[in-house]
Parts: sequence; structure tokens; C-alpha cells
Amino acid sequence: MELLIDTADLNDIQDCAEHLPLSGVTCNPSIVKKSAPKDFFEHMNKIRGIIGMERSFHIQIIAEDFEGQMKEAHEIFDAVDDEVYIKVPVNWVGLKTIQALKQEGHHVTATAVYDLMQAYMAMTAGADYIAPYVNRIGNIGGDPNELISKLSSRIDHDGCNCKIVAASFHSIQQVKDSLNAGAQAVTVSPDLYRSILANTNIAKAVDDFRSDWESIYGKGAGISGK
Repeated sequence: MELLIDTADLNDIQDCAEHLPLSGVTCNPSIVKKSAPKDFFEHMNKIRGIIGMERSFHIQIIAEDFEGQMKEAHEIFDAVDDEVYIKVPVNWVGLKTIQALKQEGHHVTATAVYDLMQAYMAMTAGADYIAPYVNRIGNIGGDPNELISKLSSRIDHDGCNCKIVAASFHSIQQVKDSLNAGAQAVTVSPDLYRSILANTNIAKAVDDFRSDWESIYGKGAGISGK
């Protein structure tokens, strides 16, 4: 199982890299807009500097034509590094781009997935990760968990070397449901991850442990006696 964060905020990335068993970072133009860096590539390199090469880094292209998509992908490789996973929306042009990038030996994340057949096409095209938009699928009347479950079964059946990275979450329950349905990875906002551990019951348990300890050894005492 892989836990990724969906952000371009450097402080959030640093904080999550220090606290979470973090597998990687994803971003798209809407996510980048929130940070609004003056120099896009400089900002992307700062992210890579925080997470290192051992974690996956997924950057989305924005061109809508094949030549433009390939040009942007190579600009990312040149300006950041060639281990970046290029996020390609799965449409008619995107499928051509996915295949071309894979033929060159690059990493690809197929994104903006709403439909199971769309996901099958991305899988067959060779995508390394496939990103169904969980909350958005639900908002248009679809069942994201059914999509993830069937896609996961198909990946196993065909022996494909790709993973489902579920994205677009509104709640922690959606994250849990996606993992239970068969997603190998999720990309979640830092605030949503933090909300899991901000449970008041956890805080009460920690306070109770501290209170019981101090009732024996005195206020402020630690296990070391200090």
C-alpha cells in the first residue's frame, strides 16, 4: 500500500515527509495554483529535494495536442529529472502520449479517469499508475469502488505491471473504501491525513496515559525520570 500526498505546498510536503510513511507526491495545475510559484520548475525541484529520489513524483502536463504533450513531458524530464511520473489525462490524445512515453522508457500516471473502460485503455497502453477520481465519479452518479475493484481484478488477471492510485477525496471514508476495494495507492490532501490523527479519542487516550503516569511518578516526569 502506498500513501501519497496531493499538494505542491512545500511546508506541507516537508511536514508530511517527516511524519507519514510517505510514498510520493502528486500535483496538477489546480494544485499548483494554490501555491502559485513564480518559477514552476524551480518549485518542482524544491519538492524533489524534499522527498528525494526514493519517493515517486507525479507532475501533470497541460497541452491538449500530442506534440505539445510530448514537448512538455521532455521539458519536465530536462528541468527536474527523468524519474518523474508524467500525469497524462486519459482521452484520445492522451492514450497516444502514454504509449509514446512508455516506448521511450518513461514513467506515466494516467489521470482524470472516470470510467472503467477508460481505465482498461490506460492499462493496456502501459500506464504505471491509473488515477480514478473517486469523489468526482460519485458526484456524477458512478460507483468508484466498483470501478476500482473491477480494475484491480483485471490488473491481476492480465498480470499487468500497473497500480491504481485513487485520487479526488472528500472524506476519510472514501479513502478507506478505495483501499479496501483494491487500490494499491491513494493520493490525499495533507489536511485529510491530519484529520485522521486529530481524533479526540486518540487525544483523550494520550492524556489519560500521561495522567496515570504522573499520578505515580509526579507531574512532568517522563520514563527517563526527567
